[in-house]
Amino acid sequence: MAVAMNNSDKYCAGCGTRLVVRDHEGRNLPVCPTCGRVVYYDPKLAAACVIERDGQTLMVRRAVQTGYGLWSMPGGYVDRGEPVETAAAREVVEETGLLVQVQELIGLFSDAGNPVVVAAYSATEVGGVLAPGPESLDVGFFPIDGLPPLAFPRDEQIIRRWQRIRDHQP
Repeated sequence: MAVAMNNSDKYCAGCGTRLVVRDHEGRNLPVCPTCGRVVYYDPKLAAACVIERDGQTLMVRRAVQTGYGLWSMPGGYVDRGEPVETAAAREVVEETGLLVQVQELIGLFSDAGNPVVVAAYSATEVGGVLAPGPESLDVGFFPIDGLPPLAFPRDEQIIRRWQRIRDHQP
């Protein structure tokens, strides 16, 4: 798989030599031709929550790219050093106004070529007032069989896995 070099990674952090992209252990990565230092790009972790109320699932209509105007579970990026469950709860309150208690890990979801890995959790409302946050055009609860247009293909995967866990199916 080819890796595009980040603009900030033009020079080796060790010796200052201009980096080149070349094969390293079967992957095209930025490598320093002088000292051999390899630049590895780590994935970005996001956290999302599935929240159920009266048999319906909370969804957020996105006011940011990617997926502007489409719907997804409340969620977002985990800050460095922040516990993933804390980030999941923080994103819910930022996007929906609801306070939640993060429960069970539904799963980790990733796609080839996409640097974002999503940790999805079930969560229970414990307070707050439902209202769109600055990154949300709208928020609402929807029946599972009547979800609005989803922003990401993995949203469907998360919902299906959550249903299986909730219904005690393998």
